[in-house]
Amino acid sequence: MQEKRFPKRYLIVFLTFICTCVCYIERVGFSIAYTIAADAIGVNQSSKGTILSTFYYGYACSQIPGGWAAQKIGGRRVLLLSFVFWSLTCALVPLDPNRVVILVIARLLVGVAQGFIFPSIHTVLAQWVPPHEKSRSISLTTSGMYLGAAAGMLILPSLVKLKGPEYVFVADAALGAMWSLLWFGYASDPPRSEHPKASIAGFGDSLLPIKGNQKMKMETGVNSLKSANIPWKRVFISLPVWAIVVNNFTFHYALYVLMNWLPTYFQQGLQLSLQEMGSSKMMPYLNMFIFSNIGGVVADHFITRKIMTVTKTRKFLNTVGFIVASLALMSLPAFRTSGGAVFCSSVALGFLALGRAGFAVNHMDIAPRYAGIIMGVSNTAGTVAGVVGVELTGQLLEAAKHSGLDISSPQCWRAVFFTPGLLCIFGAFVFIFFSTGERIFN
Repeated sequence: MQEKRFPKRYLIVFLTFICTCVCYIERVGFSIAYTIAADAIGVNQSSKGTILSTFYYGYACSQIPGGWAAQKIGGRRVLLLSFVFWSLTCALVPLDPNRVVILVIARLLVGVAQGFIFPSIHTVLAQWVPPHEKSRSISLTTSGMYLGAAAGMLILPSLVKLKGPEYVFVADAALGAMWSLLWFGYASDPPRSEHPKASIAGFGDSLLPIKGNQKMKMETGVNSLKSANIPWKRVFISLPVWAIVVNNFTFHYALYVLMNWLPTYFQQGLQLSLQEMGSSKMMPYLNMFIFSNIGGVVADHFITRKIMTVTKTRKFLNTVGFIVASLALMSLPAFRTSGGAVFCSSVALGFLALGRAGFAVNHMDIAPRYAGIIMGVSNTAGTVAGVVGVELTGQLLEAAKHSGLDISSPQCWRAVFFTPGLLCIFGAFVFIFFSTGERIFN
């Protein structure tokens, strides 16, 4: 009776939500702690960009292997191992901007470990979540990223002020260890009785890891030979897959530039103190949390009530989110007050999160069995965006300084925010023309 009131899949979704929350506390925490520690010893903007982008090199390397591993041995196991690994790295490596080599290696290792997380999550949710709950489940899980970023922006500057930047690593490791214990204790693969129509609906048992060739019985009673071979060629030549890839790149370029450089923009571009900004500095990420869940609920409502088809729903939310975000990004340098900058960055990130109800859920629409694989491919593109965007931003700021512009001038930051703004417009049109909500991989 208790199981009917609270199905196990809700617990799995909640735990993946906490997972993404903790991951982004770690990412925001590093950018805050490193920015403060690096500024204290006079590290230049280009060097800061290089260190901040190092994480994404490791992250990019493990996305596709993460999807493959989750497909072969199970997302639940891979997720636990990756979490334990990055938590141990944070616990064992000190934050010291003068020890560049050690810091680079540590960030690479954390990036590699976290690269396995999102493909594993998509594999787990594809197994547990029925089709009519996909949008809100994925949106809730990914909204943990933004709540984590908001919490990090609110709490961690005060921790740095009280204890020092190195204590951020200790806090990150402790959170990672606690989540790992929860996942080890409560997560499991779905039982065969959980979804009696799993094979026909496209989730549940039919998506569990397969070793070699394994016969599975469909509900119709017909034996079907299910090959574990992954259709790599079809994945890489599929236009709907490329629509997801392009939008993942665009989304993460904008997100990672803001996540890694907003502390610098507030402190040096606007001459504001993160500690003195209070709770306002968390609003952009809190807005992402809210809009991500709004997007998921709206998408499921449109689809289940047959207001729009799956394809039209994905395209509508993706387009609205990305176009509004592009306008807010390109307007950001014109706002020279704390309130104006927080408002503009909140609109940009909030509508980017709304757009995730378009492209980010689309993995499970077109290929529920290979959701982790396609997530690995598209998230590799998103990670490359982090490498390019974060490092390029540092170089743009240094180039502007060498041309005589002060880092506090809006002209110095215009190219920084116009680049993701224009990419958002491009991504929206690619998704309109090439995406679909229909299942194209069996």
